[in-house]
Amino acid sequence: MPADPIEAQRVNLPTPAIVAERGAVRLPRLALILLCAAYVLPGLFGRDPWRNADLTAFGFMASIAEGRAPWWQPAIAGIPAEGGPLPYWLGALAIKALPFLNAPVAARLPYAFVLVGVLVAVWYACFHLARTEAAQPVAFAFGGEAQVVDYARALADGALLALMASLGLLQLGHETTPELLQLLAVSVYLYGLAAAPFRRPQSRIAVLLALPALAVSGAPTVACLLGALGVLLNHRSSYEAAKAQRVWLLGALTLAVLAAWAFDGWAWRVRAELEPGPLLSLLAWFCWPAGPMALWTLWRWRRQRLRRHITVPVIALLVPLLACITMDGSDRALLLALPSLAILAAFALPTLTRGFSAAVDWFSVFFFSAAALFFWLYYVSMQTGWPARPLANMRRLAEGFEPRFSLLALAFAIVATVAWLALVRWRTARHRHALWKSLALPAGGVALGWLLVMSLLLPPLDYARSNGPLVARLKPYLPATVNCLAAPEQTLATLAALEWHGGWRVQGRGTLAGTACSHAVINPGQATPPGWQVVAHVKRPTDRGSSAGLVLLARQ
Repeated sequence: MPADPIEAQRVNLPTPAIVAERGAVRLPRLALILLCAAYVLPGLFGRDPWRNADLTAFGFMASIAEGRAPWWQPAIAGIPAEGGPLPYWLGALAIKALPFLNAPVAARLPYAFVLVGVLVAVWYACFHLARTEAAQPVAFAFGGEAQVVDYARALADGALLALMASLGLLQLGHETTPELLQLLAVSVYLYGLAAAPFRRPQSRIAVLLALPALAVSGAPTVACLLGALGVLLNHRSSYEAAKAQRVWLLGALTLAVLAAWAFDGWAWRVRAELEPGPLLSLLAWFCWPAGPMALWTLWRWRRQRLRRHITVPVIALLVPLLACITMDGSDRALLLALPSLAILAAFALPTLTRGFSAAVDWFSVFFFSAAALFFWLYYVSMQTGWPARPLANMRRLAEGFEPRFSLLALAFAIVATVAWLALVRWRTARHRHALWKSLALPAGGVALGWLLVMSLLLPPLDYARSNGPLVARLKPYLPATVNCLAAPEQTLATLAALEWHGGWRVQGRGTLAGTACSHAVINPGQATPPGWQVVAHVKRPTDRGSSAGLVLLARQ
């Protein structure tokens, strides 16, 4: 098979990767599956849709499933969704197909599989990129270097760990939002480009599905830019199979444009108000730890910068980064860069020094152990009242919250903590040589923190982040026979909460002067229109100040 891709000159460039055979061991599959389960499953059950994007997306799904909006045009309180309807179809179909489950849980189930799909696609994308000739480690004079498949598996395990360790994926990856489906589409597209020289049918189907799915999930411009760069990359490739993929990429581009046009997915979201400081701050925490490792890869592999294992993830990194910058530092646009960052971070693993690996390990041990201790301290305070200050702080921040005990949550938290201690003991042993060892503690620590929060601290967190308590405080002031509730100028998340938690028919468009509703809600501080009187001012348990919450009005 020819050497790779875009190579402008056919010269033998030295590779920075020096990997012995004992370093190219794969992560035990049972341990990997348990780690992925600890990352994906927590938060799936036992909570409401949380405010803002998560609740808004669920509102569109519920509107379709309950017949309040057509499948072709999801809407909340009469306000149609922007972008394509594919993400909302996914949740609505699950709600319809699983009526025995609570609707929010049913809507989250397919998105759990979407997150699993992201992890799988990133693993296979890195695996195929690591199989290319230019990505191979230095051959030893007397043998003993890592074998191609073993080396590729070890790097793919590292990419998967780097993705799970990324702080930016933690919350956004567990929501039921269009961005998670976009992330899957970008990951599948990466796989399609990476596997082109090795898996012709699979890679062609992947790009043919990924770009249209990305377009009808709210990111048609990103789909078009990724497709165009993919065509250029494969046009200059020396792999015949990659060259042949150009036709499929052009077909995928055509389908993406047609799909975005059919679903009215084109929307102008560019805002030129970004300041460098907030952007750098976002990049620093959102992309940790994959971001710094990806930069190290670009430096150490700079002589191979035009090789396929570098260019494929780079093109899928630049487009989301550009989208993030032009969208005023949107973290949801930056989310699409994480698969590429994780793959690039994996190629840093064979080049890391012992000092850097040790620094990452000790930072992870101290940071995540301290976080776990903090979570356990709050949990003990909630259940026993000692120490008193954490519980007092929680009740002050979440007025009306009362702790509740769950034996199952406690059991999961104990198992996760014991597993973390075992992982720390394994990693601190001096005889570990696996390539992916430097990312084991960061990924395990993130999974531990997420599982502890979603088990030990889920009740107060759900109480604080759900709009259910707000609607519950509003319900006593509304008669059971209310015909509809006017809510002009409210956010989509608020409208979704009024429809779902309240069960009312809500009008989000128009003005109070033109509505036939007997009751209405306005924002605090707004003047009461003529013909209406104030009934109550309700706030969320976590709201502070007179400008928060909703003001309920009734016709005089």
